[in-house]
Amino acid sequence: MTTQTQSPRARLASAVLFALAMTLSVPAARAAVIDLDEIKAAGVLRHLGIPYANFVTGAGDGMDVELMQLLAKRLGVRYEYVKTDWPVAFGDLTGHKIKVHGDDIEVLAEVPIKGDVLANGVTVIPWREKVVNFGGVTFPNQVWLVSRSDSPVSPVRPTRSLADDILATKSVLKDKSLMGKVGTCLDPSLYDIEKTGAKITLFEGGLNELAPAMIANKSELTLLDVPDALVALQKWPGEMKIIGPVSEEQDMAPAFRKDSPQLRAEFDKMLAEMRADGSFKALVERYYPFVSDYFPNFLAAKH
Repeated sequence: MTTQTQSPRARLASAVLFALAMTLSVPAARAAVIDLDEIKAAGVLRHLGIPYANFVTGAGDGMDVELMQLLAKRLGVRYEYVKTDWPVAFGDLTGHKIKVHGDDIEVLAEVPIKGDVLANGVTVIPWREKVVNFGGVTFPNQVWLVSRSDSPVSPVRPTRSLADDILATKSVLKDKSLMGKVGTCLDPSLYDIEKTGAKITLFEGGLNELAPAMIANKSELTLLDVPDALVALQKWPGEMKIIGPVSEEQDMAPAFRKDSPQLRAEFDKMLAEMRADGSFKALVERYYPFVSDYFPNFLAAKH
């Protein structure tokens, strides 16, 4: 066999071709850090949102829409709404496509960053805290079991122990059909619902569609969180009832990239000022007039 020695020029060309091949075969690296200075330089704050309850109504308004518009005004930049969806929302924010395994996450690939903040009533849960940093709390939350008003299932009588109330609520689920939604705080696996003997259906529609689907007899029961339940009780009075809690109390807050601490800090400053001057209370009560009936201390508390 004859071995042919490459010339220096040929070796250089081979190296260039190899580097090019590697560039094409490996996912592109994430974009540079995008924090306060970069947002001001770009002249726009990109608000990632999903139509949900009264946070992002889909009609150009909503509690979180107004908060992000106020933040953009504070920064002296243009506000831009960027619609996303739950399966891709955190990737659109962080540039990381992820897969969730309980409270753990797996990064699958790098994806384009499409927004600067995710705000549409985002519940703070453990796996999300591994992916993003949350700003100040903007709404209280809890996951409730809900049924049609004509259901034979009776509401759980509250006790002084939330843990006991959760157990009592779960005890009614055996052999009952139940809807939840993967990738959200309404994922039944987050609350060990599969151990109750419930017949679980993973709903494929939007969160806003869960309550009407249950009312239309698609399922005997559904999981709803506080904001969606409050909206549904207003929208369909007398059509549904709350059975009881399946989770501890939770918080909702805007989500920021972990490498955007200045943007998050600016939001927190704005929120603290709004709490102090009463404008935050007025905003919340405009979109959720009954929140204090269920969480009487929320608007008075400091977060």
